Amino acid sequence: QVQLVESGGGLVQAGGSLRLSCAASGRTFSTYTMGWFRQAPGKEREFVAATSWSGGSTYYADSVKGRFTISRDNTKNTVYLQMNSLKPEDTAVYYCAAGLLSIATMKRRGGDYWGQGTQVTVSS
Repeated sequence: QVQLVESGGGLVQAGGSLRLSCAASGRTFSTYTMGWFRQAPGKEREFVAATSWSGGSTYYADSVKGRFTISRDNTKNTVYLQMNSLKPEDTAVYYCAAGLLSIATMKRRGGDYWGQGTQVTVSS
């Protein structure tokens, strides 16, 4: 069992930056693929980014490529999402996900474990 707790959301102006954190419980964090998803009001949840267990492989949605960076620190059981050049369309609840699966599978169906989400609001 893995418990995930996100933090770092908030209100920011367009063009600004935020860094989200996701702290995970459990001693096997370093074996999990980790990802970030988001859901805007009235829209389906969508994939944002994912990283392999080692951090050596990452994958991004086209909409955030070049602006967002996912990273992880396995010594701290934490995964991060650095978000730069934020746009109003990035406004959503951001969720952290974990799973013993490939990045491709996570991108397709999500994780086995989810956090409670953190709100990101970008004003124009």
